[in-house]
Amino acid sequence: MSSSLAGKTVLITGASRGIGYEAALEAARRGAHVIAVARTVGGLEELDDAIKAIGGSTTLVPLDLRDFDAIDRLGASIFERWARLDGLIGNAGALGPLSPLGHIDPKEFERTFAINVTANFRLIRSLDPLLRQSEAGRAVFLTSGAARGGRAYWGLYAATKAALETLVRSYAAELASGPARANMFNPGRLRTAMHAAAFPGVDPNDFQPPAVAAPSLIDMIEPGFTQNAVLFDFPTRETRPL
Repeated sequence: MSSSLAGKTVLITGASRGIGYEAALEAARRGAHVIAVARTVGGLEELDDAIKAIGGSTTLVPLDLRDFDAIDRLGASIFERWARLDGLIGNAGALGPLSPLGHIDPKEFERTFAINVTANFRLIRSLDPLLRQSEAGRAVFLTSGAARGGRAYWGLYAATKAALETLVRSYAAELASGPARANMFNPGRLRTAMHAAAFPGVDPNDFQPPAVAAPSLIDMIEPGFTQNAVLFDFPTRETRPL
């Protein structure tokens, strides 16, 4: 195990599977205590077992991110126990229906925005004071190339990611005068459940597993990662201004 995140506390949403699961494992390998947030209790317990097997530690938080009051309570609990938060990875997301915009049920529209945008705003609102209390608070949120693509039938998902990028860009500007940083990470097309739902006709084995992207994602919450308001594009390994 590396010790580059030893003594650090990192919160990861959507940690029960896919990119979030692998990011949690990678953070634990580097010595972080992982606050793992997800709806699926079974997946969180599997993650806990895997992290314990490598000598790490976790706090499991079964939580639907649409329970916004619970996000506020989570922030209060972190303050009471640690008084700060060193890393936040906003990984959880919903694809929503891939459909002509005129055919989308308003409830699905609201649900997708709630998970992809409003939940991340509520995380910022609840956890911002804790990130600022850290010597090197780092927040990273996941985005997608769809945010800039304008592809037919992807309007809802694309709109949520474009909104999230704008939100994080503003948040990063607010952090510019202090030690905390906010950035975004585009994992590209990996072998995840969301990718399988979006492209049911493709062979999942044609794509790399999410574990390959986890080290690059966790690099962005390292204290030594001092860039602010940038987007790291994993497929091209390029960093650009957000």
